Amino acid sequence: MDEKREELEEYAIVIDFLPTGKSFSANPEPIAQLIGENKFTLLEAIPKPGVALKVGERVYIGKGERDKIALIKSRLTYNELTEGAKNELPNAIASIIKSNEKRFVEIFNTAGPLNIREHKLELFPGIGKRHLNAILAAREEKKFESFEDLTNRVKLLQDPIKLIVERVIIELKGETRFYLLTRPYPQKRQM
Repeated sequence: MDEKREELEEYAIVIDFLPTGKSFSANPEPIAQLIGENKFTLLEAIPKPGVALKVGERVYIGKGERDKIALIKSRLTYNELTEGAKNELPNAIASIIKSNEKRFVEIFNTAGPLNIREHKLELFPGIGKRHLNAILAAREEKKFESFEDLTNRVKLLQDPIKLIVERVIIELKGETRFYLLTRPYPQKRQM
């Protein structure tokens, strides 16, 4: 039970705001689609009456008194996002990564093997055996201190923020067996 409590999101970024709700909805209440900062959880929320949210805005969604969000309606899958939310998603993820740089740089400092053939870092698009070996050798000498440090010491590595954004989106779409950065959406049982 403590494990679940740990995974609750405290803050989220607004990735879409529909002031009159979804067009096909019988109940025209305002709806916001959000992405959590901790585990990149996709959520649908109802703002407090009279509150207009802006795309890219950071909102408190924790257990305490919320200033802008009245209710977390449900957890969403990637496919349940509006097109606007899907388009904003990479920007929101990049914003979360940049504001928590130390946490994400630490992934490159501590990630280990998944099994005897594959390393966790190889799950990031653009990191193959050559980059993996360069990252492992560089972190042996000295831990990475920032994304800039990482790109300066590992030659020809793509932008690490972009790599992480791409990985988060792969996980949110459910296109993987391994989840490093997100919480997998529970699969519906087939009856």
